[in-house]
Amino acid sequence: MTLFSAISPQSPRTRTRAHVVPIVLGGIAAVCAVALVAYLLWPTWGPSGASAPDKLPVSVGGTLFNLPTTAIRMKIQRHSGPQERIDLDFLYPSLEPPGAPKHVTADSVDAAMQPIDRIFLSIAAHRDALSPEQRTATIYPRYLDQAAAMPQDGLTMRTFRADTPYGSEDLYSAASPALTARCTRDGVTPGMCLAERRVGGADLTFRFPRSWLSQWRDATEAMDRLTAQLRGPRT
Repeated sequence: MTLFSAISPQSPRTRTRAHVVPIVLGGIAAVCAVALVAYLLWPTWGPSGASAPDKLPVSVGGTLFNLPTTAIRMKIQRHSGPQERIDLDFLYPSLEPPGAPKHVTADSVDAAMQPIDRIFLSIAAHRDALSPEQRTATIYPRYLDQAAAMPQDGLTMRTFRADTPYGSEDLYSAASPALTARCTRDGVTPGMCLAERRVGGADLTFRFPRSWLSQWRDATEAMDRLTAQLRGPRT
């Protein structure tokens, strides 16, 4: 009787604690397992994704170009392979691709109106259209004022007649280095010049401020350098 009375049955609280402890430990183990799996499977790329290549091989009109990715103005054009047209811009005179555009607010818009410091370039398949040289030799003379023009610093300016499709423009030309540029006149906005050259199956159209013609040789050499830099390996 003394032996049996010394061993008393467990209380309800003790039995409950004995059941809860394994459940808690099992729950902790399950949480740790889920956390480990989530860590192993969580993507490691950042919000911007993988870094883009510095240059993209792009074929325009069957002609290969190696184009700096950050110089391509439209995101939809930032891919390799054949394209019908592609638009770029480069800082001048360094000819480096521009950095990320600065955010302009209403308070800073006046300060943001700075002189244009870049040269714009469009590359498009010409599809056997008239070459820039043919246009200069056969089309433009029909619309030019016949008044004689004297070269200044090796650069000749001729005015288009007012009743022609180019009535608000002037034609600049030089022999060495070779330059032909059609330029709008300064007004509410600065005048801009357009110079074209053909490379294989593509036409390259450069646009730059008319004011750069005061150093026209530097601008022409910059276009020559860009044309050579962007060409892919010749087949």
